[in-house]
Amino acid sequence: MKIAFVGKGGSGKTTLSSLFIRHLATTGRPVVAVDADINQHLGAALGLDEAEAAALPAMGERLPLIKEYLRGDNPRIASAETMIKTTPPGEGSRLLRVREDNPVYDACARPVELDGDTVRLMVTGPFTDADLGVACYHSKTGAVELCLNHLVDGRDEYVVVDMTAGSDSFASGMFTRFDITFLVAEPTRKGVSVYRQYKEYARDYGVVLKVVGNKVQGQDDLDFLRAEVGDDLLVTVGHSDWVRAMEKGRPPRFALLEDTNRRALRLLQTAVDATYELRDWQRYTHQMVHFHLKNAHSWGNERTGADLAAQVDPGFVLGESVAANA
Repeated sequence: MKIAFVGKGGSGKTTLSSLFIRHLATTGRPVVAVDADINQHLGAALGLDEAEAAALPAMGERLPLIKEYLRGDNPRIASAETMIKTTPPGEGSRLLRVREDNPVYDACARPVELDGDTVRLMVTGPFTDADLGVACYHSKTGAVELCLNHLVDGRDEYVVVDMTAGSDSFASGMFTRFDITFLVAEPTRKGVSVYRQYKEYARDYGVVLKVVGNKVQGQDDLDFLRAEVGDDLLVTVGHSDWVRAMEKGRPPRFALLEDTNRRALRLLQTAVDATYELRDWQRYTHQMVHFHLKNAHSWGNERTGADLAAQVDPGFVLGESVAANA
């Protein structure tokens, strides 16, 4: 199951995504965590120190390797150089599975131990001084989008992506790559403004959007969120001494997280698992192709010097049966 955490900067998006990753790890199921935020803090939220977090391999710097592996022997893709972030898989492409070992994970993923449980962590890499005035951050998150396009995940397998803040997620089609999107919102006007943007932009794409109210301190905060987001409000989270200790770099054992917050995390997992029955691989593939053609026409054809529409395999539908056959 593919899960995105979004929200405005400072909403607690990274903290909540890290808590959810820790929760999933305790279930013993495979988890791939991805930091796709321009501010790379997920590693630290999962307990890595500064040196360990800085040493994580950046997906954006390994994009040629990722492209070459995923291309496989797909005859519609002449070379890795003609692949862009939206290139869809087709007959002959290599697909990614959550549980497997492969060259992409070998190059980009690192195990992170969480109280005896282990998750794979992948990061896009930070926006550096060398990028200023030269590149946009979406050139880095393109590696994540390309991997999601080629990922076939099953029931009880989890990929959790900490997305870039605000509405920047809509700069590509990546916002349609998830089974469910959790929007973290504070009980303030600014806190719910990103929700309104997300709801409006995602309206025509079948995005499953649920709001997680954060920093909720009383009934008035709860009433405000209910009035602003209605039935999209799934659960709320309040003050946490465990989180405060984690932010100081001294996290207690995860089993000591407050009962109310553990219940909230279980509700998130229940919502995630329920979306499995709603999966529509045909629509998923169609949306992938839709955004690829838009990007090809807008900039991809000119940049690569190729007709990228020809990369689309009209008879190919991504899905678990395709991965099993592969």
